[in-house]
Amino acid sequence: MTVYNSAKGGAQILVVEDDPIQRRLLKNAIERHGHVAHLAENGRFGLEVLKRNSDQINVIVLDLMMPEMNGIEFLGALNEMGIDLPVIVQTGQGGIDTVVQAMRAGAFDFVVKPVSPERIAASIGNALKLDQREAKARAGRKSRSSAITFDDIVSASPAMMRVIDLAHRAAQSNIPVVLEGESGVGKELVARAIQAASDRSGKPFITVNCGAIPHNLVESILFGHEKGAFTGAAERHVGKFMEADGGTLFLDEIGDLPLEVQVKLLRAVQQGEIETVGARVAQKVNVRLISATNKDLIEEVKAGRFREDLYYRLNVFPITMPALRRRKEDIPHLARAFADRFALEQKLDHSLDISNSALALLTAYDWPGNIRQLENAVFRAVVLSEGPELLDSDFPQIAAQLPGYFSGEHPTLVVDNSQAHAMDSATGERAERGMRVISADAAATSPLPVGDALATASDNVIVSTNTSGDVRKLADVEEELIRFALRFYRGQMSQVARKLGIGRSTLYRKLKDYGIDPDDPQKSAA
Repeated sequence: MTVYNSAKGGAQILVVEDDPIQRRLLKNAIERHGHVAHLAENGRFGLEVLKRNSDQINVIVLDLMMPEMNGIEFLGALNEMGIDLPVIVQTGQGGIDTVVQAMRAGAFDFVVKPVSPERIAASIGNALKLDQREAKARAGRKSRSSAITFDDIVSASPAMMRVIDLAHRAAQSNIPVVLEGESGVGKELVARAIQAASDRSGKPFITVNCGAIPHNLVESILFGHEKGAFTGAAERHVGKFMEADGGTLFLDEIGDLPLEVQVKLLRAVQQGEIETVGARVAQKVNVRLISATNKDLIEEVKAGRFREDLYYRLNVFPITMPALRRRKEDIPHLARAFADRFALEQKLDHSLDISNSALALLTAYDWPGNIRQLENAVFRAVVLSEGPELLDSDFPQIAAQLPGYFSGEHPTLVVDNSQAHAMDSATGERAERGMRVISADAAATSPLPVGDALATASDNVIVSTNTSGDVRKLADVEEELIRFALRFYRGQMSQVARKLGIGRSTLYRKLKDYGIDPDDPQKSAA
């Protein structure tokens, strides 16, 4: 990939869009801002363009809904090809699920059709800004990855400290280790730390992603092949086992190994020798084996997809790593560590803090991609930051996946004022998204009169009884809750309907009943 240099003129933008009218509009918008547009009518043609000119393209603008190959499949193909370019996805369906799916697949930004020329230009500008700065950081990250120790593992949670303790013990011997856990929890980081703390420190550390290798090449890549061993073997190839001789071989996603290759791996583990494809004699190797998986290997054994004898050979010292959502106390520490590291790699002229609101946002999110996703989110925020502090607004992709987060700063109260005393809010129970329910028993213990309590309540208080002590009419409470939901979700009708548990048509009917303008629901709900 060629890093964009604004001094040399416009950037090269690849537009992958099946609608000819949209292609022409995007082409005009891109060229209007001084860039060069390359057009592809579907995902397959887009990949062909990238195969020929991937080193020339700076940004991709991608339609998600296309025939033959949709946008999500296109993003997956980019990952398989090792093409690392900022991708701006656009679609006519702007639901949160679509946003989440695209961002998880690696999209840089998300726009909803019809997109204005100014919006697409701003998105391309941000992508180019990321492109320039990200290139500077890659070298720092690569050089750092070869010398990782236990001191580099940031953690404050008891679950992760237990992992580190077990890994320390494993480093004192050559015992086979299996690291279990979801993708992105840091299994390779722990494997490198084990290597660095062992007597093999300084020796080769070779990583193999078993799930990313075509099945017909796994054996050759792991064990090597002789010249002429098969069609296309024009020269001798040294396998990963020989590359790791004297050091450590890290087999990531080992549960994806084909059964026929598992037989040879078993021999390498049992006897310390490998059979190179096409060779007549076995070769001795001295390799420390650390495996990792995001699958339940015992279930794979039961299903016949993993050899039982190999399982017991490898699973001598299992270490289970918790998902980030299970160790949320680590999120602020990790976020600050990433911010410090990326600020240094970006050679910023000032330190970069993270605001409390941003830390609260990051901690509230469940991080399905775990530490890898958090790292990428902080990296993007640092790259695009302009001030001395990262704010919650610097993490729009995360905020988009927590609907109502910013609106939830003031808790909603469902108040029972049937007693002549106000409520002690400390006894209320939390409901979804900060909604607090106050019981009648709690009301009797408060020193404040009801009038004072209601006077201090904000507009987002929902009162369950009237001043005479009777329960309010259901229609009145429903109207108030709908009005609150419209404000809470900022007029996003699909979100409001889904959270209220009703259909959109039902919601529109109720808006009509309560005199709320569906074309401007926020204003009407105020």
